[in-house]
Amino acid sequence: MELPVVVSSLELYISEINRFPILKADEEFQLAVRFKKHNDMEAAEKLVVSNLRFVVKIAHKYKSYGIALTDLIQEGNIGLMHAVKKFDPYKGYRLLSYAVWWIRAYIQNFIIRSWSLVKIGTTQTQRKLFFKLNEARKKLETISQKLPEFREIAESLGVREDEVEEMSLRLNHRDLSLDTSLDSGDGSRALIDYLSYEGEDQEKMLIRKEQGNLVKRDIAGALAKLNERESYIIRHRVMADNPETLQEIGNRYNITRERARQLEKQALKKLRFALPHMGGEPELLEA
Repeated sequence: MELPVVVSSLELYISEINRFPILKADEEFQLAVRFKKHNDMEAAEKLVVSNLRFVVKIAHKYKSYGIALTDLIQEGNIGLMHAVKKFDPYKGYRLLSYAVWWIRAYIQNFIIRSWSLVKIGTTQTQRKLFFKLNEARKKLETISQKLPEFREIAESLGVREDEVEEMSLRLNHRDLSLDTSLDSGDGSRALIDYLSYEGEDQEKMLIRKEQGNLVKRDIAGALAKLNERESYIIRHRVMADNPETLQEIGNRYNITRERARQLEKQALKKLRFALPHMGGEPELLEA
């Protein structure tokens, strides 16, 4: 009994797109004119499907970046559709000659976006190094029969040595998921299980929170024993992030600055007796 042949979805896709005929120059020109002049979507579709096989061919050149070929093809197809939309048939060149730049651009942008959570390839030099660094290194290694230095690679690409060194480091260290399973026998341990937390443990956090709540409750009870002016002074002089001046408080209650200072001292003394754990009379604020 023969086993059934398992065909992948990618193989099926390639088989399907290879059925579309490659357009001759005059056919392509007529379709492109129909789309440009009359927005003929049927003509645009024929232009796209006749070139899908070339997207696959271009995408294959970027397989070494560790990204699924199907994703690269999908991005390349978007680039192809964009090229069809922008294509000018009257300039005398074939669609593919124009579209190849858009296909590569979409694929390269997708690779850079997918490579790392940290932004990479944000400048023209970084993009150049991202896609040319390994190629240049292999070429120099073949010529000199030894691993080239950063300086030699930089000279061959016309960039700075430190830029080559930085990009080399990025290319050699991909992002690592904290959920990555580690070899711990049963395979149940992940990288995140071995990371230490240097902050407070839950017990200390709970104790600190409870202490804070107790202090707030005690302060609220103490403030209730003060009169309106004393309470205002404590809230807006002692406890405020931006304390009012004695002059501002004097203006509010139509009293002198010195009288405001006396009220502050009196309020703090009452607060000290209401909160014995304060351990002494708080210092008066200046001004």
